[in-house]
Amino acid sequence: MIAGGILSYPFMVNAFEAGTIVAVVCGAMGWFMVLRRQTFAGHTLAVVGFPGAAGAILLGISAGIGYVAFCAGAALIIGAAAGTAESPSYQDESALIGTVQAMALALGFLFVGLYHGNLTGLTGLLFGSFLGITRGQVAALLLIGSGAMIALGLIGRRLLYASVDPDVAGAAGLPVRALAIGFLVLLGIAVAEACQITGSLLVFALLVLPPATAQVITGRPAIGIGIGILLGVAVTWAGLVAAFYSPYPPGFYITTFGFGAYVVARVARGINGRRSRAPTAAAAAAGP
Repeated sequence: MIAGGILSYPFMVNAFEAGTIVAVVCGAMGWFMVLRRQTFAGHTLAVVGFPGAAGAILLGISAGIGYVAFCAGAALIIGAAAGTAESPSYQDESALIGTVQAMALALGFLFVGLYHGNLTGLTGLLFGSFLGITRGQVAALLLIGSGAMIALGLIGRRLLYASVDPDVAGAAGLPVRALAIGFLVLLGIAVAEACQITGSLLVFALLVLPPATAQVITGRPAIGIGIGILLGVAVTWAGLVAAFYSPYPPGFYITTFGFGAYVVARVARGINGRRSRAPTAAAAAAGP
């Protein structure tokens, strides 16, 4: 009854379809992002989406084009610049990413200031707007998301190898640097998609929380990616339903449900860990 009532509204159908597409892409990309410890890079790409969308609106074109262009471009810049160091480290990469993030924020506010008129979509750029998704946007999200998932599938096995042990992967002849740059571009596309739904500031709701929860549950890659995708879709649907029947925005519910799932997974893992250690401790205390 509830589902039938919600789905009788075309804008809610669009929201569910767009949210599902974004959740699937973010679940897969986010799993590798968390594994590679590149959540800061993902956050920066989300911030870069803000000036991209604001600049596109300033030029009178679709905000989605700005999201994709700026996020993918920033991913290329970060990947290429990090690869110019003789011995790149996480500290070097973090400094570079922080620099890009600061400049992106400055550009975003500049574009907003240059806009002649009232940029009423500023809140949507920062915090997202599920309920304004059109059929055309859903089709564009599906096309871009499908391409990104196909590309991830083609490099997934090698990317996993390079993520777990980059030194050994490089010695085995894998193009570790090219894989890193390619993944950043795919991550930028995923972020650009998510920004159109969750906004630049809430993109982590789908990009980090479900994949991080999946890695708490299992360390097996294929199962973990599947769990991350399912969790992302579940919290997206639950958030949309909750927002439909309340005055609060979907982004709040999606983030809250995602965080709740992560907390439950961590607590359950801690309890199971203590239970598994208890027999061992008892046997050691009993002695021979």
